[in-house]
Amino acid sequence: MASSTLAEEATRRPPILDDPFLWLEEIEGKRALEWVEQRNGETLAELQADKRYEPFLARAESLLNATDRIPYGSIRGRHIYNFWRDAEHVRGILRRTTLESYRKAKPEWETVLDVDALAKAENENWVYKSIAWLAPGYELCLVKLSRGGTDASVHREFDTLTKRFVERGFVLPEAKSGVAWLDRDTLFVGTNWSEGSLTESGYPRIAKRWKRGTPLAKAETIFEGREEDIGIWPRVLDSGETTLPMIDQSLTFYTGAYHFIGDDGKLQRLPVPESADLAGFYAGRILFTLRDAWEVAGETFPQGALLAIDAAVFQATGELPRVEMIYTPDDRTSIEGVTVSRSGLYVSLLQNVKGRILRFGVDAKSGKWNAEPLPLPDNGTVSLSAANPHSGTVLVNYEDHITPDQLSEYDDGANALTRLKSLPPRFRADGLQVSQHTVRSADGEAVPYFVIHRKGLKLDGSTPTILYGYGGFEISLKPSYSATIGKLWLERGGAYAVANIRGGGEFGPRWHKSALKTNRQRAYNDFIAVAEDLAKRGIASPKRLGISGGSNGGLLVGAIFTQRPDLMNAVVCRVPLLDMLRYSKLLAGASWVGEYGDPEDSIMREAILKYSPYQNIFPGRKYPKVFIETSTKDDRVHPGHARKMVARMRDQGHPVLYFENTEGGHAAGANLKQHARRYALEYVYFSRQLGLK
Repeated sequence: MASSTLAEEATRRPPILDDPFLWLEEIEGKRALEWVEQRNGETLAELQADKRYEPFLARAESLLNATDRIPYGSIRGRHIYNFWRDAEHVRGILRRTTLESYRKAKPEWETVLDVDALAKAENENWVYKSIAWLAPGYELCLVKLSRGGTDASVHREFDTLTKRFVERGFVLPEAKSGVAWLDRDTLFVGTNWSEGSLTESGYPRIAKRWKRGTPLAKAETIFEGREEDIGIWPRVLDSGETTLPMIDQSLTFYTGAYHFIGDDGKLQRLPVPESADLAGFYAGRILFTLRDAWEVAGETFPQGALLAIDAAVFQATGELPRVEMIYTPDDRTSIEGVTVSRSGLYVSLLQNVKGRILRFGVDAKSGKWNAEPLPLPDNGTVSLSAANPHSGTVLVNYEDHITPDQLSEYDDGANALTRLKSLPPRFRADGLQVSQHTVRSADGEAVPYFVIHRKGLKLDGSTPTILYGYGGFEISLKPSYSATIGKLWLERGGAYAVANIRGGGEFGPRWHKSALKTNRQRAYNDFIAVAEDLAKRGIASPKRLGISGGSNGGLLVGAIFTQRPDLMNAVVCRVPLLDMLRYSKLLAGASWVGEYGDPEDSIMREAILKYSPYQNIFPGRKYPKVFIETSTKDDRVHPGHARKMVARMRDQGHPVLYFENTEGGHAAGANLKQHARRYALEYVYFSRQLGLK
């Protein structure tokens, strides 16, 4: 059968709807864990026996534990805070230095919290997650800690002056909580209060005001959402001059309602479309972007635009004030981020998947917005590494596929950048080249992709090549410098490609929405088109092509290898969704119905059945030897997806490798050692399958 009809043939074949492997959804079930242990043993025995494994592991550990990494940080008062992990600090330390010291080649760091020491002292498997700060003093914070890397975490109040947890301070028990400081003695909290307080997705449904010194159970309810909501998230918008407390009611993954809390405690719903995304608070204005075009007061604002309204007018009247246009991207540009600083409003853009930053201000007399671009290179990824509404300091990072990260401080007065730190090269890049290509997908859409390979490459399809993709949730794949890819693959002669397929955010909401729900196959067709173009250009061939993706990207590569197994000879499928008939019933899956559609709906079920990998693996078909990975502690994407797929493949006699890390959450690793092992296993696998010595 011709390869061009394989995907069509797969959709005509009736899917397998029985599920004899439901028992593998029992995450901590004895039988399931015994099965996991057996599969792990088989995979480790095979891959770790390869002579390349130990050198790869040593290189990966050296790269991840290198002490000459750029210590990226957050501006908090007069300090830069940095979370640092290395061979000595496996779980990591929170440390700080002054801005003056940070500008030096070797800053003088002061340890604030040692997570390794804390875990040992408390006999807990703590994994550091994040911090919620009390501005503008930044003396108090809530440290978020997870057991084993799960999304469910505890929050504990910490004093950065004494460098101790606050005795009888705020403590939230383990849950998928949302929290925001209202003032020194008051928190806004969304958490698991009791039975019935969570949404169907497992996130908080009720937000309360919690006063210091009172029991959590006595917190005052300020908002209740619906069970069908995704979640209720307390927020406090901070412009640097004033704050706006609010509740973010996530209606679906891509729609929401924003409720601002007045001084009298009453709530006012922001009169903007449910598909609008709140972007910040600057110069007295509430900022938001549009996922859909919006017609209001006789004017139409286009999809993707950044808009503003006067916060004081809205609060005083409850009505929609005049809408101000800040920026409108074209159809090959997307807004990647909006950051507030005392020195301006910074808008990060992607233009044809290449970064740019504009600094906006408001003229005090006319009230008009003005903008100037920051002086940055044209062909990589630029990002605001650190900025703060209470500080004028702005740190900007640049990187591309073969250029190591460069961190600079921005001078808004001179519109100039001063280099502060550079990441030393981690691999030999002088013999490499980066190209951006465009290929037409099945419906004619132009799909861009990047490929990195040796200069003077012989275009005979003999180069072992890895193609990476994601294609979902409006997440953009931007040019990035990867030490592990460079050292373990590119430097050894392999090629690496990144597909900017639909479903991502590379070209704004339209690019994402075009592959939603019943149109999911468009993302897969885009990826297939890129794989075929790599072969057409002579860079790779099916024997030499491997594909890789994680989470939604795991679903992507699962769909690709079940639809078009003729295209590749290796698949790394990491923390994946694979059983799309049951995804909405497992862990946080219900929150993604806005992305994939509801499998209980007859129209959506029919569409999902055409691509769901678990239902579309068949005996008698030849598939590449797939490597599937997940984590027992992943409480976002259920490990049952990966387990059941492997069990079904084994039952049908297909070659498959499986590894399940017993901790690490959705990141598939709780510390740098575990991540290094994962890289070593994956690149041994790719090397074996694709013939890279």
